[in-house]
Amino acid sequence: MNQDLVSVIMPTYNAGRFLSGSIDSILAQTYHHLELIITDDGSSDEKTINTLRDYAAKDERVKVAFLQKNNGPGFARNEGIERAQGRYIAFCDSDDRWFPEKLEKQLKLMHEKECALVYASYIICDGNDKEIGLNIAPRRVSFPMLKRDNKIGCSTAIYDIQKLGQKFYMPNLRKRQDWALFLMILRKCRMAYGIETPLAYYRQRRKSVSSNKLSLVKYNIRVYEKVLGYSRIKAYFYFLFLFLPTYYLKVHKRKSDSKRYLDNKKMP
Repeated sequence: MNQDLVSVIMPTYNAGRFLSGSIDSILAQTYHHLELIITDDGSSDEKTINTLRDYAAKDERVKVAFLQKNNGPGFARNEGIERAQGRYIAFCDSDDRWFPEKLEKQLKLMHEKECALVYASYIICDGNDKEIGLNIAPRRVSFPMLKRDNKIGCSTAIYDIQKLGQKFYMPNLRKRQDWALFLMILRKCRMAYGIETPLAYYRQRRKSVSSNKLSLVKYNIRVYEKVLGYSRIKAYFYFLFLFLPTYYLKVHKRKSDSKRYLDNKKMP
């Protein structure tokens, strides 16, 4: 394990026109000691495949593996984690982007707090890079808080293998696997810390895996059952009486924060 190296895990699947922007934002980090581990999840899009090959050929920090079939982002991320050589594991989806100082600021916070998991706020944009909202991350998240609802944007998260004593992988779930991963980490380290300043752009697309909220319900239940070991009755209790109220409060706050942010951008 390389002590100062950050391994950035990126799954791709027919990422098309967004992929170059995501890769460029990682390679442009003010913290230079990184490797970008990209796992292509069976893309059929030639633009995606050619883009990956081009970046791997021109920058030795970019390391690409091509899977023969599509298995889902959790599987692809786990393939990347397995190949990672760094002490720190960071995540960025292939249509999201980072601010240049993201890694530098988050590693500084991680050292100051002596914690194993950090995250940050992010700006929400649409498929045309238009800013449409803002998600402000809480300053800290405990394990009990995270059980109520996921408060950590996957493309902003970094965890420290050395402090945790092992690599953590995403469970075999088609959706909500990032929330499950953070629950497993926080069950061990108990507290994670966030940066309220936005450090990433999250792209909100209608056809993304996480866009259909109704289809996520059963995966929320599975997280409670499979990851936390709850009975079916307890899992439904947590979902109905803890998850849903917390989630709707989060959505309301995000709308309010987004309106304030967008209104301020319009001011001269």
